Amino acid sequence: MDPLSDLLSLLAPRNLLSAGFDAAGPWSIRFAGQARTIKCGAVVTGRCWLAVAGAAVDLGPGDCFLLPRGLPFVMASDLALDPVEAQGVFPPARRGGVVTHGGGGEFLAVSSRFVLDGPQADLLLDMLPPIVVIAGDAESSALRQAVERMMQELSVERPGGNLVISHLAHMVLVEALRRHLANGAEGGTGWLSALADRRMRRAIGAMHDDPARRWTLQELAAHVGMSRSSFAACFKATVGVPPIDYLTRWRMALAGDRLARRGDPVSAVALALGYESESAFATAFKRVMGCTPRRYGQAAPR
Repeated sequence: MDPLSDLLSLLAPRNLLSAGFDAAGPWSIRFAGQARTIKCGAVVTGRCWLAVAGAAVDLGPGDCFLLPRGLPFVMASDLALDPVEAQGVFPPARRGGVVTHGGGGEFLAVSSRFVLDGPQADLLLDMLPPIVVIAGDAESSALRQAVERMMQELSVERPGGNLVISHLAHMVLVEALRRHLANGAEGGTGWLSALADRRMRRAIGAMHDDPARRWTLQELAAHVGMSRSSFAACFKATVGVPPIDYLTRWRMALAGDRLARRGDPVSAVALALGYESESAFATAFKRVMGCTPRRYGQAAPR
C-alpha cells in the first residue's frame, strides 16, 4: 500500500456520525473535544468562521476542513458572538439528517465525525496539525461531488441510507487528505505534511515497505537522492522527528496493531519487525508506547 493508505489502515477511522447544518442569522456554537476522533466537514453554501487551538479560519462554499486531533472548536457566523454549547443545538445521538438553526437558508454545511479504532491512534495523531483546510477550487470536483451526494442522502431518508452516508463520509475524508497533499500541505508538520514532499514520501514509503530492515540514515538519504545531513534536517523539519525515530514509531504502531487486534505472540512480532531479541523489542516498545508489549496486548479489547 501507499503511505497514506498504510496510516489510515492503522488509524481505522469508523464513521460515527454524519449530519447537515442549515443556519441563518447570527450564530456561534462551541463543540466539545473528543479524543481519538477526526472531524471532517465542508461548506456547501454561505460562509462561517472556524476557530480551534488559537487559530481561526474563514470558510466559504466548497471549502473543506479536517480536525485530526479531536480538540474543542467553535463554528460561528461571527466569532465575536458568545457561543452556545453544541448539545443545545444538535439532538443527542442523532443518526444523521439535517439540523436547522435560526430558520435556515443562509448557511449550509455537512460534517462527519470518525472514531479511530486503531489502538495506535494517539501515537500517529500526535504528529498531525490541529486543523487542515482545503480550499474549494476547480481541482476539488471529486470532493465537491461526494459532499453534494452526502447532503442529498442526509436530506431524504432512503433504504440503505446509513451505509451510503458512511461510505461517502470515508470518501470525503480521503479526498480531503488527497487535496491537501496535492496542494503541498504547506505550513504543517507531521506525517501528513511529509507525504506532500516527494522525497520525504519516498523515504517514508521505503520504511513502510520494509520496516524490519536495519535502515541507516545514509541508506535513506541515498534512497531519495540527498546528502545525509540535508536529508536528516529536511525530514525532521517536515515530519517533526528524526528519520530513525519515525521508523521506531512506525514499527511500534505496527507492533501495537498485531498485539491488539491479532493477538500475535510478542516473540513473533519482535522477529517480524527486525529485532534480534524479544528483550530489545520490549525495551523499544515500552519507551514509545508506555507499557510492555504483553500488557498492551492483554489490555486490548477483543
